[in-house]
Amino acid sequence: MAKIENLQVRTEAIDDPDDPRIAAYRDIRERDLAGRAGRFVAEGKVVLNVLLESRFETESVLVLENRLPGLLPALQNAPATVPIYVAGRDVMDAVAGFPIHRGILAIGKRRDDSNPGDLLGRIGEHATVIALIGISNHDNIGAIFRNAAAFDVSAVLMDSTCCDPLYRKAIRVSVGAALKVPFARVEDGCQMMELLRSQQFEALALTPGAEKDIAEIPHPGRLALMLGAEGTGLPSDILQHAKPARISMSAGLDSLNVATAGAIALHHFFKPDNAANR
Repeated sequence: MAKIENLQVRTEAIDDPDDPRIAAYRDIRERDLAGRAGRFVAEGKVVLNVLLESRFETESVLVLENRLPGLLPALQNAPATVPIYVAGRDVMDAVAGFPIHRGILAIGKRRDDSNPGDLLGRIGEHATVIALIGISNHDNIGAIFRNAAAFDVSAVLMDSTCCDPLYRKAIRVSVGAALKVPFARVEDGCQMMELLRSQQFEALALTPGAEKDIAEIPHPGRLALMLGAEGTGLPSDILQHAKPARISMSAGLDSLNVATAGAIALHHFFKPDNAANR
């Protein structure tokens, strides 16, 4: 039992990296690639706080012993059924397979993927969603989710080629926003466009070749901001059925990092007073 002033949390000491209670934390980097059978890893204090307050279930927490005192306020919010494991530096690094500088890990349980139609149907009349096609870089996915949370995006749609927003690095880069912002997958861009049309969303495609600057376009009420992979951009069939828009920039450069471009566009459309109408 860890206790500071009026805060106390029941903990379990881990002295052996082969302890079966922490098997889910073993060889983190290798299992990032192989998958975790319905689980994901949250890393760091901020992300742990988000996880404990999110729609996802926390299975367990593993903490470096000298980080425990600063975590007690957050761990007070953990259900009593969630084990809090505490280990020394050597044990924790041996379990993970590399030095865990933050000293804070947790295992979350995935939920069944949201039905994209149901997800969009629950969104209010004035809303913004992000629609992603071909975003395969975890840093970009994480940054896009962080932007989505910052600018009151109601949901993120991804096609089947986008990478996993619950990958450890994506969650970390998103500062936990991947656990906050609802998301769903569709098979491909055509299915995505059909779904957006059926839910009365206007699709706005960011592309350097567009004639109209994003600053000239008002929020249509139900907006789907479409972002494609860096380099290739959005597929031509998507551009044919969406309203194109560009971000003006200095001569000699025609593109931005996809997360940066998305942030600029989202800021343009952001209306804090509409947050209650999501």
